[in-house]
Amino acid sequence: MTDLYPEAKLRVRMSSQDAHYAGKLVDGARILKLFGDLATELTIRYDGDEGLLRSYDQVEFLVPVHSGDFIEAIGRIIEVGNTSRKMIFEAYKVIVAVQDNTQESACDIIRSPILVAKAFGTSVVLRKKQRKNE
Repeated sequence: MTDLYPEAKLRVRMSSQDAHYAGKLVDGARILKLFGDLATELTIRYDGDEGLLRSYDQVEFLVPVHSGDFIEAIGRIIEVGNTSRKMIFEAYKVIVAVQDNTQESACDIIRSPILVAKAFGTSVVLRKKQRKNE
């Protein structure tokens, strides 16, 4: 990674509306949405334009995420072409909801965040829309 390219972070709590499967399991599409939001912020920071997220590559979901969990998603631009911006995304579980019916609001802070998903992606910013790096 180089300091020339920006990094962006988001921290969100997965809500009961995010739970899609039994056991309050959150679907992977919710994590990809976070990555998409990061891609938008990264191209705004680098180019002054939202750009367009063109593709995800090598998406991996590594650990289940449940409603009530706090997820910190991090994105970084790792390579810049004429119009393409290659990015890496990682999502970490930083607070876990205790799956206990007797204490529905119980949560634990995770001392060493757990990598739950990672992906590479490519955004495109048309040359005429690149306002910052002309």
